[in-house]
Amino acid sequence: MILAENIYKSFGDIQALKNVSVNIAEGELFGFIGPDGAGKTTLFRILTSLLLPTSGNARVNGLDVVKDYKKLRTQLGYMPGRFSLYQDLTVEENLNFFAGIFNTSLKENYDLIKPIYKQIEPFKKRRAGALSGGMKQKLALSCALIHKPIVLFLDEPTTGVDAVSRKEFWEMLQSLKKQGITIVVSTPYMDEAAQCDRIALIQKGELLDIDIPENIIKRFTHFIYGIKAKRMYDLVNLLRQYPDCLSAYLFGEYVHFVSHTEPDIVKMKTELLASGMENLEIIRLEANIEDSFMDLMTKTEIEKISENG
Repeated sequence: MILAENIYKSFGDIQALKNVSVNIAEGELFGFIGPDGAGKTTLFRILTSLLLPTSGNARVNGLDVVKDYKKLRTQLGYMPGRFSLYQDLTVEENLNFFAGIFNTSLKENYDLIKPIYKQIEPFKKRRAGALSGGMKQKLALSCALIHKPIVLFLDEPTTGVDAVSRKEFWEMLQSLKKQGITIVVSTPYMDEAAQCDRIALIQKGELLDIDIPENIIKRFTHFIYGIKAKRMYDLVNLLRQYPDCLSAYLFGEYVHFVSHTEPDIVKMKTELLASGMENLEIIRLEANIEDSFMDLMTKTEIEKISENG
């Protein structure tokens, strides 16, 4: 359904995308996972014909994103990261407006958006600017779907909404997937990777890995421990001084300590206590997507340093 080959995009001296190639199957729920500034929005704007690549090419449903942009736009649904509907129009007016652009109507396609729209329909006379974050999210998704798109692009759709709304949103996406819609979503939240059929980890405009989430995690072969103490930032600095330390970074209430070899935990605990680390706790962990992302990012940086001598 989507094929991107060697996509580069530069803004002056800034290279936003570097040799991005990806193949997304029809009916797939595919996720681009990466932090802010990774290049996710730039890639989405290219794939939806809103931005020209510096080089490379891409096709969506067989249509070239540059040459066939007029026809392509009738087949796409796009929900940008920032709420971009008309704040002064009501919920109903926004839906009717976007339906009218595609020569359809809310009544004609009501059944398609019903599972989503019915949650905000009681507020259809309310102005969009007065909606809560979760309701804005549902309205934006309804507007993106109102013309029955073949492919749906969602750029960081759950950013800034509460945990319950995030859960509800992913449930809605799973329901849409069952209707055969190809869904491409970007997110900075690593825990959302498990909701996707396949994911691409992206950082600084480069793809680090593409696979099902379980396979990416399986490729993590290091030892990882969760360590916490009273002074967490001092703990991070101490752990980074260990000879076999690959990385040590804050993750929730723990520091994730990653090592080449299995450390002597008793010795480590003794040394950390001697260094003044109070309320010390050390537990063995299983790697998650974020650990895999950090590992791939570290490897990429090391390779670049090696290449540059």
